[in-house]
Amino acid sequence: MMSGRPSYRALVNDGSAKGQSLPPGITRRIISYARPHWRTILCFLLVTMVGSAIVVANPLLLKAIIDRGIMPGNTTLVVWLAVAAAGLAVLEGTLTLLGRWLSSRIGEGVIYQLRTQVFTHVQRMPVAFFTRTQTGSLISRLNTDVVGAQRAITSVLQSVVSNVVSATAVIVTMLALSWQVTLIALALVPLFVVPAKLIGRRLAHISREAMDNNADMSSLMTERFNVGGAMLVKLYGRPDEESAGFARRASRVRDLGVRQAVYGSLLFSMLGLITALAMAMVYGVGGVLAINGAFEVGTLVALTTLLSRLYGPVTTLSNVHVEIMTALVSFDRVFEVLDLEPGLKESPDAEDLPGGALGVEFDHVSFRYPGAKESSVASLELTPHAEVDEDTQVLSGVSFRAEPGTMVALVGPSGAGKTTLTHLVSRLYDPTEGEVRLGGLDLREATGDSLRETVGVVTQDAQLFHDTVGANLRYARPEATDAELEEVLRMARLGPLLEHLPNGLDTMVGDRGYRLSGGEKQRLAIARLLLKAPSVVVLDEATAHLDSESEAAVQEALAVALEGRTSLVIAHRLATVREADQILVLEDGRILERGTHDELLEQGGLYTALYRTQFAPQSS
Repeated sequence: MMSGRPSYRALVNDGSAKGQSLPPGITRRIISYARPHWRTILCFLLVTMVGSAIVVANPLLLKAIIDRGIMPGNTTLVVWLAVAAAGLAVLEGTLTLLGRWLSSRIGEGVIYQLRTQVFTHVQRMPVAFFTRTQTGSLISRLNTDVVGAQRAITSVLQSVVSNVVSATAVIVTMLALSWQVTLIALALVPLFVVPAKLIGRRLAHISREAMDNNADMSSLMTERFNVGGAMLVKLYGRPDEESAGFARRASRVRDLGVRQAVYGSLLFSMLGLITALAMAMVYGVGGVLAINGAFEVGTLVALTTLLSRLYGPVTTLSNVHVEIMTALVSFDRVFEVLDLEPGLKESPDAEDLPGGALGVEFDHVSFRYPGAKESSVASLELTPHAEVDEDTQVLSGVSFRAEPGTMVALVGPSGAGKTTLTHLVSRLYDPTEGEVRLGGLDLREATGDSLRETVGVVTQDAQLFHDTVGANLRYARPEATDAELEEVLRMARLGPLLEHLPNGLDTMVGDRGYRLSGGEKQRLAIARLLLKAPSVVVLDEATAHLDSESEAAVQEALAVALEGRTSLVIAHRLATVREADQILVLEDGRILERGTHDELLEQGGLYTALYRTQFAPQSS
């Protein structure tokens, strides 16, 4: 189970993990992840211990073959002992295979449990979490750190148990054979440990630097190879400079790879040289003792064989505390995400929202965006430290009511709080003061499922997954039939597009829907909304940044989507404002004016100014 050479990974673990303080109780928490696999872990430990103990059996067989078989000329005994040695090798191989299988079952089980738990937890986090979090760092928690955490239960456990059992068994056996040779062998241990620590520390530094540079290079490729980044580079980039920038990063990774290979070879060359010198010393001392009759020739062969199996476990155990701390730090980084409480929680007594057309009511609503400490983890942000929280008050004392089946238009200058107000309707955030009610029910008392069924949202930048047209539509209603999908596409004025798609509903839309035009993406989002058939519709400038033809098509689709539904619309077109049953004019997070189009024009206030600067040119 254990060779005489120490594990390379055990020698190059990042020693910086030792300096990190871990929260109390983390060991008990880790054990909770191991508890479901306790039977498998027990079998794994048993197999590892038996396999590690076998390391002394082979040398003892060699001793018996020489001293009891070859020297006396006992051919029969030599044959039987050789067969026993072969059987021992088969048993050792079987135990190794069994140990790997058990280890993988435990490790992959822990990885599965952690990954699914982190993914599910992150899905429950508020939007503020994602606006602050660096996506690559978050994905790393699901990959690198989860695998590192898994090592705490399997690899480290196996390393500690197998090496302790192996080293103990070897030392006890060697003492039984010759205490003199054993003392010489133990005196040489520092010659292995010191180079392993010195060069291993340097290797750890190089490995950490290589990982950072690889991450930097991967980040560059990710930014340049996604559709948006590739378009930006083609439109504004300088190809030669881009290539040169990538080459600099790649050359750094190359140089670090060479240094890593050289230091690794140097380490094992030194360990191999020291092992050879130790073997020579033992052969010299042991040979003299054998000549003088202190022990037999077979004992000398057994001692030298055992010696080769001593230094590997001892050297690995000298670094195992670093390996354990590295694994524990990985667990702690995963727990850091799991311990961040979601800002939005469903009430234990939550009720389903009523069906049919619902009114929307804001009752003295104030809101500020949550600060860094409330919504993020410092290590997941773009900066190494969380930002200092500032006053981020966005809405103050907002009150209004949208009657069932009516349209409310939201207008105002940029930063007035219009989008934030729509976020509260879909409960992407909760108000810091006041209540938002649908059908008379406070959204904090509504079930999440009924809220998602009731409210439908279309933003100015429709989000589509890199999947088929049908899959993107069925995200709103998975059980929808192809006929229903085709119907909503026609309602969204996408009938002609459907007829020309190469694979119909199975056509891939590309990354973020880039294979479709802007107008087609918006209408596909509206088709998804129609398939969902919500009672309340929120439109956040759904026709912004579209050309005239696309905008006209989207407006036709919106007319169908809004019919008979309560809607909150951030106004972009004059027609939308004029058709609204109520217009709310926001400024600095407050409702400054309200009324119909004609009523507000008569007041001659902010709406009139906005109308003249933004809307009047559209009517000319």
